[in-house]
Amino acid sequence: MARYTGPMYKKSRHLGFSLLENGKELVKKPYGPGQHGTDKRRGKASEYKMQLMEKQKVRLMYGVNEKQFRLTFEKAAKMKGIQGENFLKLLESRLDNVVYRMGMASTRRAARQVVNHGHITVNGKKVDIPSYQVKAGDIIAVKEASKDHKAILEALEKVTKTVEYVEFDKKNLTGKYVRMPERSELPADIKESMIVEFYNK
Repeated sequence: MARYTGPMYKKSRHLGFSLLENGKELVKKPYGPGQHGTDKRRGKASEYKMQLMEKQKVRLMYGVNEKQFRLTFEKAAKMKGIQGENFLKLLESRLDNVVYRMGMASTRRAARQVVNHGHITVNGKKVDIPSYQVKAGDIIAVKEASKDHKAILEALEKVTKTVEYVEFDKKNLTGKYVRMPERSELPADIKESMIVEFYNK
């Protein structure tokens, strides 16, 4: 399945979850899209449907296609610890997500574009692969020739704070991926155990 490139607001309303993590999509219309979005007569969702929607919720949130999503899930299975939590931590460690968390882009979709266009370096080397797995201690920076990039600078102006597992110096446009996040630092309304159940059937 290809990566979704359509309107995120519509998907957020369908899933009842803010894919942009700011809640703006659900403020004015906290119900599903379309003429039947407010219909209260819908039956209870099956267990399979709930698991599928949870999977879609996380996949769309991180902007990952189905193949990458599955490969990341399988990689998480080989790590020590709880598979579902490891899975979310690996998704958080993608380069495009780290760029987003540092504030160099206002959305993950924009962060992916910044990486794809070659504006980002990891430990001094240009990396243009959004799915690149960043390791604890890696230095993420804006390439010297891109330090006047309008979209990056505009995104940074809107940042008031960053998550604790990244550091970023706005003056030098350089940051550090300090560590993998703790589960408590990730969205509480993601039920990763349901994704594990979906794939392990």
